[in-house]
Amino acid sequence: MKRISVYLIFALLLIVACSPIAEAAIVETEIEAPQNVEIAEEQVAADQSISIIDGLGREIHLNAPATSIVALGPSSLESLFAIGAGDQIVGREEYSSYPEEALEIPSIGNLFTELPIEAILALEPDLVIAPQIVSPENVQRLIDLGLTVFWQANPSDFNGLFENIIDLAQLTGHEEEAEALIVSLASRVRAVKDVTSYAEHTPLVFYELDATDPENPYTIGAGVFIDTIISLAGGKNIGAVLNGDYAQMSSEEVILQNPEVILLADALYGVSPEIVSARSGWEGIDAVVNGQVLPFDPFLVSVPGPRMVEGLESMALLLHPDLFE
Repeated sequence: MKRISVYLIFALLLIVACSPIAEAAIVETEIEAPQNVEIAEEQVAADQSISIIDGLGREIHLNAPATSIVALGPSSLESLFAIGAGDQIVGREEYSSYPEEALEIPSIGNLFTELPIEAILALEPDLVIAPQIVSPENVQRLIDLGLTVFWQANPSDFNGLFENIIDLAQLTGHEEEAEALIVSLASRVRAVKDVTSYAEHTPLVFYELDATDPENPYTIGAGVFIDTIISLAGGKNIGAVLNGDYAQMSSEEVILQNPEVILLADALYGVSPEIVSARSGWEGIDAVVNGQVLPFDPFLVSVPGPRMVEGLESMALLLHPDLFE
């Protein structure tokens, strides 16, 4: 077996709110195997073996790249398809529906009640990829049943997203595809940052997640990925003053903060600019006065997969349309 090269991609953008993006660094390590030499079967097996640390600090071992994967979260499902590992997925969580061909994969149910252990076991996976919503206790339950489980935390920035993609690539044998994907994504992030660096003004943004209680709508706090996206898109998240990743902001506080742009992640559920402008006291908010209450597709920034870059591009266009003409 001849291996020409292994690419260890560290897309160290080091993206933080309101700071420049460092260039993506790609480290290439060449591993040359002797040519025209008979390699023992034991050596072949060793070459295929994988050892990697997951987000819980556990070392995961595979004798070869996984070929029957159950993906328990939409982010890992999307990332696996993006690196060409879609055919290696045998089970998905019910609400993981992107890309469209993922719907052809059997569903094991959702994770909002009990972990569907029996459905997972029935698929006989050689790897289960668990998102942050799966507790360490449930991870251990799966391990105790003889399953190999790789747990991933939700990233808070593009650097973390790229590291997650690299881990999935190593587990599935798609390192080269991941390299190409990350180089492309990093280039697009840098392009947005370059454009928004010319902005003369940073608009205040209110990102509305859920206004079931319109007097106290939910928004996002500081440090979560959507907050990072808003900053990179050239805006300032007014929810950053709140405690917690996701929190309610009183109507009075929204009015006081006076956002210049309101992004409606809940537009999919019937909330419209007209409904927002009809809220008591909101008619004087700059975003309402200037027609900057805008629907926004939440799936572009709420699922930490490759589409986060598309979410960044879409948001930057809404915040600074003049720069993208």
